Amino acid sequence: MASDPAAASSSAGRLVDRAVRATGGCACGGVRYRITGHLRDVVHCHCEPCRRITGHHMAATAALRSDVQFESEDSLRWYQRTDTVRYGFCSTCGATLFWEAADKADMVSIAGGTLDQPTGLTTVLAIWADAASDYHCLDDTIETYGVDRSGY
Repeated sequence: MASDPAAASSSAGRLVDRAVRATGGCACGGVRYRITGHLRDVVHCHCEPCRRITGHHMAATAALRSDVQFESEDSLRWYQRTDTVRYGFCSTCGATLFWEAADKADMVSIAGGTLDQPTGLTTVLAIWADAASDYHCLDDTIETYGVDRSGY
């Protein structure tokens, strides 16, 4: 992810401000970020790794990695779950913030609850519903898949 301010090179090579689409961070403020591009609507992932990392299920949006800039990241740490998947969290307050996968190298998933309100986002999909916790009632108003759905 870029740690550069919200700026982009124009065709003339000078820096121009990009509009901030959203901001967010962890509970203690040790990690603060801003997004200057499109955010995908929210997807719930009920796979076992996401359940264990979040304590419930991952409710995440996503953005291009190049559209995410940090205002502070001193406490950002990464848990490399596998060779191809990692989760970003705050080492001070423990907040789950990000999810990244090698097959989506240009994207970063962002835990929806870490975004500052209002988000303007909608939950549109649930994946790995067959692995949802037995205490959880799935939302039958959104598209739901028992396993993964490519592209999210």
